[in-house]
Amino acid sequence: MEEFDFTASSKLPAAQIRDLGALRWLHSGESVILFGPVGVGKTHIAQALGHLAVRQGAHVRFAKTSRVLAELVGGHADRTWEKRVRELVRPDVLILDDFAMRQLSAAHADDLYELVSERQGRSLIITSNRAPSDWYPLFPNPVVAESLLDQLINTSHQVIMNGPSYRPNKRRRNLTDKPGKPPTK
Repeated sequence: MEEFDFTASSKLPAAQIRDLGALRWLHSGESVILFGPVGVGKTHIAQALGHLAVRQGAHVRFAKTSRVLAELVGGHADRTWEKRVRELVRPDVLILDDFAMRQLSAAHADDLYELVSERQGRSLIITSNRAPSDWYPLFPNPVVAESLLDQLINTSHQVIMNGPSYRPNKRRRNLTDKPGKPPTK
């Protein structure tokens, strides 16, 4: 958290993010949803919150949402699904990066529902390029969507991270580099 440049954009809710650094949400079993456009620092903040939680003795796991869903699908194939879910339920904080990137299959939606239900009372940190209200159409079954998203959204602190991409400010460029070409080393 100490390395994040809150001055990169005046649109970032710096006070809200710093308040989350106190980890009251973790001690209450609540979750955090960080959403906004690409490159504004959602993953950085998610990892920073996870790091703060580790410093306080919490067990944290970070994963891309697509990898978690693939892992659960693999569990159906080799009959280790319950073991894999238990491993995802175990951490005090599970960070799901790039949530709601694409349409979910019925199996993925069901697995996600089961995972979130099993983690009830345990914290999640979710990063997404979409606002939570835009997640509903990504689920093939509206009942599963409503139940899952109701659990997620109503037990979370939602942080709208807006502004220009943070990445160009951190990228090194030589004066001889031309726009559209990768920087030289």
